Amino acid sequence: MVNIGAGSGSYEPRGRQVVAVEPSVEMIRQRPPGSAPALRGVAGALPFPRHAFDAAMAILTVHHWPDIRAGLAEMRRVSARQVVVSWDVDVFAERFWFTRDYLRAAGKDEHPGADASRLAAQLRDAVVQPLPVPHDCTDGFFAAYWRRPEAYLDPAVRASISAFALREESELAGPLARLDADLTSGAWHRRYAALLELAELDVGYRLIVGGET
Repeated sequence: MVNIGAGSGSYEPRGRQVVAVEPSVEMIRQRPPGSAPALRGVAGALPFPRHAFDAAMAILTVHHWPDIRAGLAEMRRVSARQVVVSWDVDVFAERFWFTRDYLRAAGKDEHPGADASRLAAQLRDAVVQPLPVPHDCTDGFFAAYWRRPEAYLDPAVRASISAFALREESELAGPLARLDADLTSGAWHRRYAALLELAELDVGYRLIVGGET
């Protein structure tokens, strides 16, 4: 299996032979001891022959690719099956309270090419399935803290989320100030009280599996 846009290797399965591809030297350095071997490269030009792998995976990385279409074509070229995690842009914009009510710029108008339906259309016989996020999710992706809103006020948390890290502080100041005020006044908890009763929430993340069955 090849893991494309592998980062530090958080999503790599155990018990399988994996080769990682990652463009960032810094991310490769962060891979812990014992991780799968990693090559520096980009999705649009994978350094492997045709059909080199039984599967290729790309987990919450497609929106960073300069050329998504080329990257998906390369996934199809080097593997029999493709596994991608991205999101439904419309669902994410309207169901995730942060993008709907605080930072709309991070909603459906951002990364439209990463929309699950668009990705599925570029993979053969693709199946798309919802990926609900548990309330105590330990990963640090954007909507992981949907039931822990105070986490978004932590600079260390925001530093690992590209929707924050790639923005100017001036753009974030207003939304974060409103969130801080709503948490202090209790307005957030009153407005979203129903969320606090949920064990998981579908905010639009999607699993896309294409290729041979």
